[in-house]
Amino acid sequence: MASAGGWFQSHIAPYWRSLVLVVLPLLLLPLPVVSATSAARCGYVILIMAAYWMTEALPLAVTALIPVFAFPLLGILSTGECCLVYMKETNMMFLGGLTVAIAVEHCNLHKRIALFVILNVGQSPRRLMAGFMLTTMFLSMWISNTASTAMMVPIVDAILVELYATRSKKLPEENATAIDLSANSGQNQLELSPAGENGVTDGHNAIDTNNHEVEKGDKLLTDEEIDAANAEVFRQRHIMRRTLLLGVAYSANVGGTGVVTGTSPNLVLMAVLQDSFSQPTGLNFATWMAFNVPGMILCVILAWVWLQVLFMGLFRKKSPIQQSTPERTNAVRKLIRQKYKELGPMTHHEATVLTLFIILVLLWLFRAPEFVPGWSAWFKDAFEGIEVDDATPAMLIVTLLFILPARLNFWCFRNPKDPGPPQPSPACMNWQVVHEKIPWGVVLLLGGGFAMAEGANKSGLSAWLGDQLVAFNVMPKEAIVFVVSLMTAMLTEVASNTATASILLPVLKEMALNINVNPLYLMLPAAVCCSYAFMLPVATPPNAIVFSAANMKSADMMKAGFLMNIICVVVITVMINTLGVALFDLQHMPPWANSTISALN
Repeated sequence: MASAGGWFQSHIAPYWRSLVLVVLPLLLLPLPVVSATSAARCGYVILIMAAYWMTEALPLAVTALIPVFAFPLLGILSTGECCLVYMKETNMMFLGGLTVAIAVEHCNLHKRIALFVILNVGQSPRRLMAGFMLTTMFLSMWISNTASTAMMVPIVDAILVELYATRSKKLPEENATAIDLSANSGQNQLELSPAGENGVTDGHNAIDTNNHEVEKGDKLLTDEEIDAANAEVFRQRHIMRRTLLLGVAYSANVGGTGVVTGTSPNLVLMAVLQDSFSQPTGLNFATWMAFNVPGMILCVILAWVWLQVLFMGLFRKKSPIQQSTPERTNAVRKLIRQKYKELGPMTHHEATVLTLFIILVLLWLFRAPEFVPGWSAWFKDAFEGIEVDDATPAMLIVTLLFILPARLNFWCFRNPKDPGPPQPSPACMNWQVVHEKIPWGVVLLLGGGFAMAEGANKSGLSAWLGDQLVAFNVMPKEAIVFVVSLMTAMLTEVASNTATASILLPVLKEMALNINVNPLYLMLPAAVCCSYAFMLPVATPPNAIVFSAANMKSADMMKAGFLMNIICVVVITVMINTLGVALFDLQHMPPWANSTISALN
C-alpha cells in the first residue's frame, strides 16, 4: 500500500491538472453524443467550465473564454452573439465603478476614511473591533474587498502592538500593585528575549532577568511568574489579532453585497434580469441598497457578536481580552491620531475624487429610483426612447477623473512664491495605475458567465433545468428560499462566486417562473449568498489574506465560518420575506414576469 501511494504521489499527483483538462471532457462526451440536442451540448460545455472553475485546472479567466470557440463549434451560439455579451452594459458599469474605486485608493482617501472612523468609534477591544468591521464594510461597498482587507491588516497590527504593549499581572499578595510588562521602549519596560538577557530599570522599578526576580516596592516576582505573565500577554494578543482579522474578512465579504457594483454576483443578477425581461423589474441601484444595506449591517453586527462569543469570552464575567486600561486606550488613541495627522490636511486631489465619487453615487441612486421619475427619463422623452443605464454616468465620471487636475498649480491658482517654471498638473487618475490595478481577469470572468447564461437560455438548457426543479413546489416557498440560499453559500465556498452566480441564477429564474414565484424571490437571495463564503481560506481573497496574516489553522476558520454562513443565510431568508416583500411585492407574480411566461409559451 505504501509503495502504491508513493507511486501515485510521484507519477499521478504532479499531473492532476493535465488529467482534469484531458480526461474530464472525454468522460462527459456521452452527454452530447447520446442526447443530440442543443441543451445537452450546452450542458456539456457548462459542466466542463464548472469543473475547471472549481478545480482551477485552468486560470479562471481562460476558462471564461471557452464559450467563444465551444458554443459556435457545437451549434449553440454564433461567434458574434457570443462575443457581444463579453462587454455588455453591466461589464462597462463594473469597469467604471472599479476605476472610480481605484481613484479613491490612488489618492489615499480610503485610508483617511478608515483612520477617521476607527479614531471616533473608540479604542477598547470591543469598540476597536466594531470600528474595524464597520470601516471595512463601508469601504468594501465601493472598493474591492481585496484592497480593503489588505489595507486593514497593517493597521490592525500597529494598533495591537500599542494595545498589548503594556500588560499587568497582579501580585499574589492582597492590595499589591501591578507590574507593567512592555514589548516596546518606554517606562517600566521588560525586554523580551529568548535568553532572558538585558534588564531595564527606570529608577523606581527594577526589572532584572539575570537575577530571575522582579522588584516592585517591597514585592518580588520570580522569573517563572514573569514568563507566565509574558505568555498571557502574547496569548491575548494572538487571540485578539485573529478575532480582528476574521472580523475584517467577514466585513469585506458582506460589504460587497451593499451596492450593485460591490461584487461580481450582483452584476450577474442584474445582467440576467436585463437579458430575460423586457420590462423593468424594480431592481436598480437605489432599491438594491434599500434592500441589502439593512441586511448587510445586521450581518456585520451579528458577526461582531459571534466573534466575541467565540474568541473574546462574551457573556463571561472575567474575560481579560475584553478588558482594557486607560493607559492602553490612550496609547492606541494617540497612535491612531498620529497616523491620521501624518496624512496631513485633505488635498485638492482627495477633495476632487471625493466630490466625483459622491456625484456618481447620486447619479446612480436617482437615475431611475421608481418612487419618482429619474433623470434618465428626461433623455428617454427627449430622444425617442433612448435608454440611459448605469454605465453612462460611470464612464462620465471616469472621463472627468482623467481630465480634472490633481493639484491647483496653474494660472491664477499658482503660488507666486513657487520657484521655477510652471509645471502642468497631473490628472486625478492616469492610465498606468488603472492598467495595473484593474482585475482584467474578473472582467473576462464576468463575460464568460454572461456567455454561459446566454447559451443556456438560447439552447433551452435553463428551461429544462427549471422544469426538473418543479418538484420543489411541494415545499413552502420560505423553505425553498432557505434551501436555495444555503446551497449557494456552500457551493461558493469551493467555487468562484462569479461562476456560482453565472451557473445558478439562470436556472433559478426558470425555476421561479415554473413554480409561479416572483423570480426576484429566489434570485436576489442567491446572488447575495454568493458572497457568504467564510469557511475556507481559498473561498475569497479576504479569507486568504487574513488566514496567512493571522497564521491560523484551517479548522479555526472553518469553526468560526460555518456558523457565520448559517447566520447570514438565516438573515437573508428573513429579509427577503419581510423587507423584500414590502419593496418588491414578492407575494404576487409581477407583470414583467407574466409577459415573459406568455412569450415563452
